[in-house]
This record gives sequence, structure tokens and C-alpha cells, in this order.
Amino acid sequence: MVNNYANMLNKIIAEENIQKAKKLVNKYDKIIIITHTSPDGDALGSSLGLYHFLTEYGKQVNVIVPNEFPEFLRWMPGIDEVIIAEGDLPLVSETVDAAELIFFLDFNVLKRIEQLEPLAKKSRAAKILIDHHLDPEIFSDVVISHPDISSTSELVFRFICRMGLFDYVDKSCAECIYTGMMMDTGAFTYNSNSPAIYYIISELLGKGIDKDAIHSQVYCKCSERKIRMQGYVLYNKMKIFRNYKTSLISLSYEEHQQFKSQKGDTEGFVNIPLSINNIVFSAFIREEKEVVRISLRSRGNFPTNQFAGEVFGGGGHLNASGGEFYGKLEDALRLFEEALPRYKHLLI
Repeated sequence: MVNNYANMLNKIIAEENIQKAKKLVNKYDKIIIITHTSPDGDALGSSLGLYHFLTEYGKQVNVIVPNEFPEFLRWMPGIDEVIIAEGDLPLVSETVDAAELIFFLDFNVLKRIEQLEPLAKKSRAAKILIDHHLDPEIFSDVVISHPDISSTSELVFRFICRMGLFDYVDKSCAECIYTGMMMDTGAFTYNSNSPAIYYIISELLGKGIDKDAIHSQVYCKCSERKIRMQGYVLYNKMKIFRNYKTSLISLSYEEHQQFKSQKGDTEGFVNIPLSINNIVFSAFIREEKEVVRISLRSRGNFPTNQFAGEVFGGGGHLNASGGEFYGKLEDALRLFEEALPRYKHLLI
């Protein structure tokens, strides 16, 4: 399997980067993995997938995230070992100081790890970035950046295989990688036409994963709170712009409080309007305590990453991207609506 797969991927990750990274992995034993703030399925899937692989390979590994992750991801193997920085910064500082090698996963700029940024900059550890977002900052010794790949979890799998270490992928590693791939493609409904994705899935199945059970853990174990809030936003807060084939859902901080929502409760809301006939662009704009977060999704060729970058200074991928707005919710909504006419030629 490994030789055939390696041949299949020779043009994706440069051999020079594989060899540099493999040398660092073999040289150092104390390794930490850091992913971005508000970690999602791909952030945790890639991080825990790499964690299980490196542990199986005989390394001492810690995973650090800046803040809490959604409740529906707590089933993932190894999740109890994840260190949450906002809960214990002294421990995190000590862990980062002791690291010999740091993997940065699923982000392209250091500001996305917030309070961990100064610790990462100060660290003398060797550094490897594995990511699939556009325009990465150069803050690592090895940069494995491929925006054309569906997820960072997929890149981690490719990286392991290209090092010739597929045998160290156990069931737990495979479950985490599959979760990340599934969630960053909307359960394989966008950014997922590459035949390689399904070759990878077949190899993960060979490690004993139950993909149906993973799907159920993520998408079919919602709280009553989430379902009631979903009904509320679809009935009361969804606005359709038929001339632009666009949907907009908004949720204020007060409405979050009304439903006692928790991190992850709004996961997937942005995708729902895309099931409406002739809607190709969907936005979900939600107000948190100190920031307004923008999530964008599309079908076909509408470039959500272009919209996110030009309107909100964000970024992402063709069909899935996002951004942040520091101001009032109503100003963010106005900015979105005023921008739509500029993109009409891309929405027809």
C-alpha cells in the first residue's frame, strides 16, 4: 500500500519537505502539537491523529489548544489528554518551554493561536507547519502548505504515508483523521471530488474505523437546546436574497444567552440553507461577547474565500471560509448586504 500511495502523492508534498520533517521527527522525542483557537473537527482531527501516530512511534507528545472545543467532539480518542491553554497557562508555558519539536496544524498565521503566539515565538524548538489555508506566514523550519487539499487531516495522513510510516497508524489515529476529513468537507459534500480522498478513506477503513458510527457521533447526537435554537434561527432569522441566490442567518449574543448555547451548538447552521433550491451562497453571522464571527459556505464555483477576504478580512477555501468583525452585529450585517451587489456576476 505505502509504495503505491507514495508514488501517487509525489507531486503533492515536496520530497525535500518530507525528508526534512522526518529527520526532525526522528531526532526529537519531546513533541507538542498546537492548533488554532476555537478548534473545529479538522483542527482536533489532525492534531489527535498526529498525536496517536507519534505516540505509537515512541514519542512524548502533548496537544495544546488555545480554548475550549465543541462538546460533540469529546468522544474522540485522546481528547482527555488535550491541554486547554486558557485553563492553565502556567502548565502550557512549561510544556512549550520543554518542547524540542512543535507541530503547528490547521492555521496559517500565528495570530490564530492567540495567547500561545508569544510562547511559540519564544520557543527554541524546531517547528513544522502542516496546513491547507492560503498564504502561510513563514514561522517554521518546514512548511507543508497545500490549499488545494481538502483538510489538514488529509495532509497529516499523506505526511505519515510519505515518510513510509503507515504501519504506525492505529485505529485511534485513523478515527481522528477520518473525523477531520469528514467535517472539513461537510461530510464529503464540498471540496471532496479528489479520488485520493476515497483511497485514503479505504485505508482508514482497513484500520478498523466505523465511519457510520463517527458520522453519528458528530451529527446525530445533538442536544435539545441545539435543535430548538436551529428551528428558531431558520424560522425567525433566515433572510433570503433571491436576486443573489444567497441566504443570511444571524444570531445575537442575547439570543445565544436565551438558548443557553454552548460552544459548537451552531455548528452546521450555515450549511442548511444550501439545501434550498437555487441558493448557492450561505452566510451565518453570529455575535459573541467580544467579536462577531462570520461563516460562509457555497455550492459550485462561488468563491467564499474571496468574499471573506475582501469584505471581512478573513479567508479560507472556495466553498468554505470565514472571518471576524469587531463592532456591532448590525454593522456586520449591513456590510454583508451592501457587498452582495459587487458579487452578483459570480452568483448568477
